[in-house]
Amino acid sequence: MTVENTVHIWQEGEQYVAHAMPLDVMSCGSTAQAARDDLTEAVRLFLLTAREMGTLEEVLEECGYQRAC
Repeated sequence: MTVENTVHIWQEGEQYVAHAMPLDVMSCGSTAQAARDDLTEAVRLFLLTAREMGTLEEVLEECGYQRAC
């Protein structure tokens, strides 16, 4: 399954913050790339957990995703 998302990265003090939209998952790191890498893992774990809980389709629908056939 591929879930496309937009990533916004900005600097706050000495940290970089990465935000995956519309999933509303965030992470941070000491560099922009570290923040992006950590966000990729956070999104993967978020989706895996939702699937394991049986709520993946509901979560994705709430975020505005539609199933592609």
